[in-house]
Parts: sequence; C-alpha cells; structure tokens
Amino acid sequence: MDLQINKYMRWRVLAYVSLGANVILAAAWVLVAGYWSASPRGTAGSGQEPSGRGSTNVVVRRQFFSWHEVESVDYPTYIANLRSIGCPEPTIRDIIIADVNALYARKRATELVTPEQQWWRTEPDTNIVQAAAEKSRVLEEERRALLARLLGPTWEAGDMVNLPRPSQPGILLDGAVLGPLPPETKQALQEVSVRSQERLDAYLAAQRSEGKEPDPVELARLRQQTRLELQRILSPAQLEEFLLRYSQNATNLRADFGQLRFFNPTADEFRAMFQATDTLDQQIQMLANATDPNGLAQRKALEDQRENAIKIALGAKRYEEYRLLQDPIYRDAVAIAQQVGTPEAARAIYAVNLTTASEQQRIRADSSLTAEQKAIELKKLELEQLQANTVATGGELPPEPAPQPPPRRTHLIRPGDSAAVVALLYGVPVSAIRAANPRVDLNKLKPGESLYIPPTLLPNSLP
Repeated sequence: MDLQINKYMRWRVLAYVSLGANVILAAAWVLVAGYWSASPRGTAGSGQEPSGRGSTNVVVRRQFFSWHEVESVDYPTYIANLRSIGCPEPTIRDIIIADVNALYARKRATELVTPEQQWWRTEPDTNIVQAAAEKSRVLEEERRALLARLLGPTWEAGDMVNLPRPSQPGILLDGAVLGPLPPETKQALQEVSVRSQERLDAYLAAQRSEGKEPDPVELARLRQQTRLELQRILSPAQLEEFLLRYSQNATNLRADFGQLRFFNPTADEFRAMFQATDTLDQQIQMLANATDPNGLAQRKALEDQRENAIKIALGAKRYEEYRLLQDPIYRDAVAIAQQVGTPEAARAIYAVNLTTASEQQRIRADSSLTAEQKAIELKKLELEQLQANTVATGGELPPEPAPQPPPRRTHLIRPGDSAAVVALLYGVPVSAIRAANPRVDLNKLKPGESLYIPPTLLPNSLP
C-alpha cells in the first residue's frame, strides 16, 4: 500500500511540473505573437522602414525542415530546390545520380523480361535473352543521357553506381511479382539469400573436413529454415514466385524436364507440377535416410502419392507423354521422328525400336551362335529396323536391285575335248551348249576355240 501511495504522489508531482511548463511556454508564445502583431511594418515591397526607435531587422527561420519541400517530380526543379537551400554541388550530383539510378533500377526490375522469369523452361529462350539484352542496353543509354542532360557531360566522375559492390552478387528480383517489391523487402530477401548460402557453405565445409558426404536430411532442414525466413517477408503469391525461381525443388523439377528433352512444359503445367509435388518432395527428403520398414513404407507411400498428384496436375494425355518420355527408347524415337519432320510417327517408331531391342537381347543371349554369327544377325536386324522406321515415317525404301545374270562362263577347247566332254565337265546338256553357241559346229571342235557355257542348276563338276 505504501509503495502504491508513493507512486501516486510521484505521478502527481510530475503532472504538476509538466502542466506548469506547458503554461509557461503558452504564455511566452502569446507574448511574442502580441509583440510581432503590434510592431509597425512597412508596406510590402515599398522599401520603407517602419517608424520607431531602435528598430531591428529580425530573420525568423523555421526550426523544422521537410525533405518533401525540396523533392520534385521534375528533375530541373529538384536541382533548383537543392541549390536554393545551399546544398553543395558535389552533394547535389550524388543525390541526383542516386535518384536516377534508383529510377532505372526499378525500370529494369519491372520492364525487363529475363530468362529467370521463365522458371518453367529447362533451357533459356534465346529470343528472350536477346530481347532482355537489347532492352537493358536501351535503358542504360536513357539513364546516361538523362544524367548528362541534368549534370553535364562530366557527371560520370561521381557516378555512385561505380562504387564497389559486395562480393555476393545477390539474386535477381524482377518481373511482375518480385520487381515491384519495396527496396526494404528486396534488401531483406538478399540478406536471407546470403544467410542461407553461408549456412550451406559452412555445413558443407564441416562435412568435408570430417571426410563425410552431405546428409540429405540435414540439407532439407537447411532449406526449410530458409523457407521459414521467407514466409515472414513475402505474401503467399510472392513466396510461390520466389520458390518457383530459386528453390531446390523447382531446380530439380527443371532438371527432370530437361532429361525428358521433348516434354517442354508450359508455365501453367510447371506451376501445377510444382504445387502438386513441392510439399510431398519436402516430406520425402526428410525420409531420405530411412532404413526401417516403417520409414521405407512411408517414403514409398509418399512417392506413389506424388506420382498420382503429377497425373492429376498434367491430365491424362500429357501424363501419358510424360511417362513415355521416361523411357530412353521412346526419347530416341521422338528424336528420329522430329529429325525427319514427322513428329506424329514417334509412337510407330517406338514400337519398332522396342521389338528391335527385344530381338537384339535374344541374339546376344543365344549361346548357339558364334561371335561372327551374332555380328551378322545384329547387322541384319539393324538394317530391318532402319527399313521399318523409314516406312513408319512415310519415307520410301530404295528400289530392290534388279537380279543380275550369272557371270558369263567360257570354255577354251583343248586337244581331245568334245561337246560331250564339255557337257560332262560343266553339268550342262549338249543341247544347251549347242543352243548357246549357234555359230559353232560341235562336231568339228578345234583346240583354241571358245564355247559359251550356259547357266545350269546342276552342280559344277569342275574343281
């Protein structure tokens, strides 16, 4: 009770003192105001001094200065206002340079379309890269021209943009969602990024010093810590945009699509895939070290759930294409079909290639064939595959070569040779030899004459 009374008394004393001080200040203000209102003034602009003795020129300056009274949306007016308050020229130059640099930093953040904004692409769009470079060049020329017009051609001597920058380059915060963020929010994001990288580097260095591999579960924990920091800074939509661009899960998703080569997801498909798998991927990563039956079962259930979520996100048709592209044989079929300009033939080529792969496996496993025989069979199979793929893509097979007549055979008559002997040697009837040699008398053969031997189906009796 005594303590409460003492506190109450002290409060009353302070209240009285404060009230008295306010009364004194108010009285002083009234006296001063009355003095100035009673003092005679010359007519404005007349140049006459007020009558009275002992007159004194008093300059009253405001004690409170607002920067908004100097700032202007018009740069020449802004500079004139700075000069009117006595701001030194080097300071004016630094202020204007900083302000213009900030203006064009906002322009770059909101007007440029950079490859980082197309987070669904596995490879940057070369057209976007070129357009961004050209737009950046135009903005830089505008910035320099504006500063030269405002500060003269030597403005660059004090360009604050040329001051040293931190060793950490930071992350690019541009586009429709991250570009308009306030500077303090962008700075907070850069700090989160730097802290996150420092934690990761410290952990990896510690693991290397101990001769250990990084623990995937610990890496997942570090990433979750970064996400918690981001959630305190960004709205849900801003956080999703940030994660789509810079999270490990989004990076892994881009790598998966890159391996498929021909899937090329749209922005909506990539976003749907990320939304469907991000939370599940975090849970799967936390079970990376599971070896017990319960942990393995949980991970398998999450992986099955993830696959079903992908199917729902993509829809039946695109999911089928997504699954087929997991097979390298199908990717090769798509590559062939696109190369010849018939992408619709990919499925037919895939069927041919599957059959060929199965037959190749059978030939290689056939122990009854020698190595040379296997090589011959595989070469024949390769030719058949090429022909089937040509047909599948609508191409034309080269015409079958025309049957070539057997090589012309001749027999040089030796002493003692007769038509019967020649017929016996070649297994050809005498009548066939006579028909093949109409100008030769077979009854009067002479050594040195040549006889044309017609083809026969009988085995040749000559060695």
